[in-house]
This record gives sequence, structure tokens and C-alpha cells, in this order.
Amino acid sequence: MRKRQSMNYNEANLKIFLRYIARHKKLFAIDMVCALLVAGIDLVFPYVSRRAMNALLPQKLYAAFFAVMGVLFAAYVGKGLFYYVITVLGHKMGVLTEADMRRDLFAHMQELSFSFYDHNRTGVLLSRVVSDLFEVTELAHHGPENVLICGLSIVGALTMMFLIRWQLALVLTVALPLCVWFTLSQRIRMRRTNVEVKRKTAEITAAIESSISGVRTAKAFANEHQELEKFDSANALFKGAKVEYYRSMGLYMSGMEFTTGVMQVLVIAVGGLLIMRGKMDYVDLITFTLYVSTFISPLRRLVMFAEQYMQGTAGFERFLEIMRTEPAIRDDPDAVELENIEGRIDLNDVSFHYDNGVPVLSHIDLHVEPGHTLAVVGSSGGGKTTMCQLIPRFYDVTGGSVCVDGHDVRSVTQRSLRRNIGILQQDVFMFAGTIRENIRYGRLDATDEEIVEAAKRAEIHEEIMAMPDGYDSYIGERGVMLSGGQKQRISIARVFLKNPKVLILDEATSALDTVTEQRIQKSMDALSEGRTSIVIAHRLSTVRHADCIAVVENEHIVELGSHAELMKQNGIYASLCRAQNLGE
Repeated sequence: MRKRQSMNYNEANLKIFLRYIARHKKLFAIDMVCALLVAGIDLVFPYVSRRAMNALLPQKLYAAFFAVMGVLFAAYVGKGLFYYVITVLGHKMGVLTEADMRRDLFAHMQELSFSFYDHNRTGVLLSRVVSDLFEVTELAHHGPENVLICGLSIVGALTMMFLIRWQLALVLTVALPLCVWFTLSQRIRMRRTNVEVKRKTAEITAAIESSISGVRTAKAFANEHQELEKFDSANALFKGAKVEYYRSMGLYMSGMEFTTGVMQVLVIAVGGLLIMRGKMDYVDLITFTLYVSTFISPLRRLVMFAEQYMQGTAGFERFLEIMRTEPAIRDDPDAVELENIEGRIDLNDVSFHYDNGVPVLSHIDLHVEPGHTLAVVGSSGGGKTTMCQLIPRFYDVTGGSVCVDGHDVRSVTQRSLRRNIGILQQDVFMFAGTIRENIRYGRLDATDEEIVEAAKRAEIHEEIMAMPDGYDSYIGERGVMLSGGQKQRISIARVFLKNPKVLILDEATSALDTVTEQRIQKSMDALSEGRTSIVIAHRLSTVRHADCIAVVENEHIVELGSHAELMKQNGIYASLCRAQNLGE
């Protein structure tokens, strides 16, 4: 039963692989025709040579003999041209196939939910998108080509050898099953060790990505040696996996060399015995030996191809592993577009927990009127950010419902929902590029005039114009060439450009100094005007004028009301205000 499931699994993988190749069927057809001609020339050469030596040389038809040799010479010139076409167009087909797979993989990863990225390191995913698929190029090119050339050459050569001298051909057919058995038995081990090499390579990529991203922190703490130790640890695991793989490959290669070498020795030994008994002449032995070379050469080629096959199939399986990962959050088949909303937010008896089952929110009830501001405060780890991430449906509730304008967020398309929600976070992400490109990310079809207007409303326009290249200034990886305040105001300009009805501010100014915070607060107040705003804050001075303040502690809303109302209750909120020296 397990064997049948494995066969069905491999057949399904093969069908997927062939569908990618079928997208470039013209290149594939040219590649296969050239491969067919190459195999045909190799098979015809010994036969034509035998006929020429048997029929032309004894009759001293030297001119005809050399004419035949000239034709064979031209055939091998053609073979060289065919190999050129195979190499160029075949690799082009492989690259196009790899590019198609990489695009499909990247597109699928864009659809995967936050929970997928919670459990997978960036470097590992990068390895799967780049290095794993690189080896699929060689498999896509050499796989079909080698199967055709080698298969045709082996079957054709064996057929011709039976026609020339069946006794000698029988010797090879006895040795061939041994070669096939050895190949199949070693293939499984090589495949397993190659998958392990892929995993360790991904771990090294992840270690490098993490170290490069955190190089400033490592230098600040003078911990470069610690990063090197972490890399060495991952590198040692990689070396161990690679050595084990090469042990498997070494056994495979040496066994194949022994098997193919023994075949040639057996042919010469048995052929010599037949000549001694007058049952075979030298011309037939020479011809037979040429066919043995034609027979063994594709066998050796298949041996060399085995490593490419193992690496390619291992990379393809890791590609399919992600492609078969289903998004945790999908649009309902009957999901509708959310258009022209007012901005009412309702959390009705909401509960939530992550995959580990530990509750984060329990029975939350909150209602925010259109255009009003709700502030969410409380100690770290209380569930404030998680609660806000449920509104744009980054995660799905495990109980209750989240509604926007009366629509359950699970009943509308994710794209239309998030189009109506703007999010500002403490850790602002800037793409490596220009200021113009980063602001335009809020609305990709925005004009330059609209970008400038958004920057002015975010009060960052003058600072941008003071830079050497203005809006075309390059800001570096993650915006490292900008200050924290500049990054925050660019992100505000981005949201101005998006112009959403609902705004979520997740501790957007907590990492800034007081002076910068006051400057940015003015921009944020302008941004919040006329919008439904949900503000998560630790600095209570920024939220005391909110229409409603919710205090979240230990999975629950423990206090709810305006600043004045909560101060009168003299509870947790009042204690937090006094701790921050805020009066009534």
C-alpha cells in the first residue's frame, strides 16, 4: 500500500514537472529532434563502417570507401552543430522553466498567511526560491534529452549487437541487470542525502541573512565572533551532510565504473575466443567494439546525470513542498468586495489563540463608530497588537466575529478589506529604493503631484527637497539612510496616499524621542481626521483625547471609557497615567 502511494506521489510530481516543460514545447521539440539526430548518427557510424570495410575495401573500391568516410565526417560535423543547438536552446528552455517555477513559487508565497512566515525563517525561504530552483534548470534541460539520447543509444546499440553476434550481445545482457540493480539501489540513498544537503544549505543561507541583517547590532555589541560561531555551526552541519552525500555518490560512481569496465573486458575476451574458433572475423569484432562504446557511453552519461537528477528532484520536491502549503486564510467562495465603507468596527465576543493553543484574547467586545478614535492600552504581551491584526484579517478569530460596517471580515475579499485599512507600526519597513517609490507604495497608480501632496500633508516634503536627489534619493536597505522620524513620516505619507477609511496605529511613535514624536503627532492627527482610528500606545499622553480607551490585560478588556471616565474609576488606567506623570 505504501509503495503504491509512493508511486502515485512520484507520478503526480512528474506530471507537474512535465506541465512546466510543456509551456515551452517549441524549444523542447527542437531539443528532442536534435537529440534524436545525435543518437542516430552514433548508431549509424559503426554499421556504415562495417559495410564499407566488408564490401568496399576487399574490392579495392578506395574512392567509394573515402566517399563514405567523407559522408560520415560530414555527419559528425552535423552532430557538433546539433550539440550546439541542444546546449543553447536546451539550457534556454531550462532557464525559462526555472523562471516559471520561481514566479509561481513567489506568487504562491505572496498568498500565504502570516502564520506561515511566523514559522519559517527568511533565509530558508530565500534558499528555496533561488538556489533550489537553480538546479531544476539542469534537470529540465538534461532530463528529457538524456532519457531520449541514452535510451535510444542503449536500445539501438544492443539491437545491432544482437544482429552482428548474438553470443557476444548475450554477455552484455547478463551484465546489464547487475548495472540496473546497482543504480536503483543507490538512487534512494543518494536522493535522501541530497535532500539533507538542501536543508543544511538553507540553514546556512538563513544564518548569513540573519547575520547581515543584524550586522549593526553585532558590531554595536562587539559580538562578531558570536555570529561567526553561529555560521561555523551551520557550516559544519552542511559539511557533514555534503560528505555523506559524496560517500553515497562515490560508491555509486565506483560501482558503475567497475560494471561498465567489466563489460568491455568480457566482450574482448569472448570475442577473441570466437575468432580463435573461426566463428567471428576481426571486422565484426571491431564493429561490435564500436557498438559497445556506443552502448557504454550513454551508461556513463546516465551515471554523471544521476547527480544532477538527485539535486534537481530534491530541489523540485522542496519547491512542491511550499506550493502544496495551503494559505491559512482564504477568501470565501462567496466573498464580496468591500466598497465605500463608513468605518464602523465591531468585535463581537472575539477569542483568539495561535497554533500552540495558548489563548491570547478571550471574549472581547468592542464597538467603534465611524470617524471615532479608539485607544488600546495595557502592558506588553496583553494582546493589543493581536487584536488589531484581526481587523485586516491577518489572522482569523478562533471564536466570535470581527465586522467592518456590519460585514464579517471573513465574508469579504481580503484585498478589498485591506484596501480600506491603513496601518502604521513602530517598526516601519522601507523598501530599498527611492523615497518616491516608497511613498507610491501606498497607491501604485499615484501621480508625482499626488506623491508630493501626500508628503506635504505628512510634513516631510521640505526635508525631502533638501536631500541631494529630492524624491529620487536612494534610502538604502530598510531605509538605513533615513532617521527614525523621517521613516515614520514617509510611512504616514504612504497612508495619506492610500486614503483608507480605517486607520490602525500600532505604537507608531514609541521608538521616537519626545521632540520628534510631537512633530509627527501633528501629522498623525491630520491623518486620523475623518477616519476611524484604532491607536495602540504606551505613551498615554498621545491617546488621552481619544473618544474611547480600552485597557487590555490578560486576554480581556478590563476597563473601557474616556480618559476622564477611567481616571474617575481609579483603576489600572489611572495607575498607568500616574506612573507617566499625567494628571487629570
